[in-house]
Amino acid sequence: MQPGLLRLAVWLGYVAKAALWVAGAGLVAMTAIIGAQVFFRYLLNDSIIWSEPAAVILMGWFIFLGAAVGIREGYHLSFDILLYLVSQRVKLILYSLSDIVVTGFGIGMVWFGGQLMVSAYGITLPSLGITGAVDFIPLVVGGVLMVIFSLERLARRAAGLPTARFGETELEEVA
Repeated sequence: MQPGLLRLAVWLGYVAKAALWVAGAGLVAMTAIIGAQVFFRYLLNDSIIWSEPAAVILMGWFIFLGAAVGIREGYHLSFDILLYLVSQRVKLILYSLSDIVVTGFGIGMVWFGGQLMVSAYGITLPSLGITGAVDFIPLVVGGVLMVIFSLERLARRAAGLPTARFGETELEEVA
């Protein structure tokens, strides 16, 4: 089981890296669009009508893709105070519980984001001329990645393999 799981982890590492690159490109593109909008509005006394909705869509991509990668790497928000007081085995249980909760959250993102996407399909964003469903695609894609990455972490932990959570690798060697 471990060789297959390791191959999957390598493949998911490539997915995470691609998601991070897309998120970074989205951040750069959004910054450029907003910069152009400021230049056009205040220096040329004109406005780019599509800049704000395009920037919001790009922001959704870099937020949700970045959050999914953060979950895979173990950099998402957590409340760690209890971890200083419990045994190594209990820490691993709490890490797993955290990943289960994140999996449920990701499923909610996919389910409700999908509903929003379907409901907005018939709406056209006037300044961009595209369907309003585009606003919710990053929510669904980010949710899918969160589910996949959280399940990967659970599977790796169950197989005794290290995960990327800060401090957890050392814990697994002790446990």
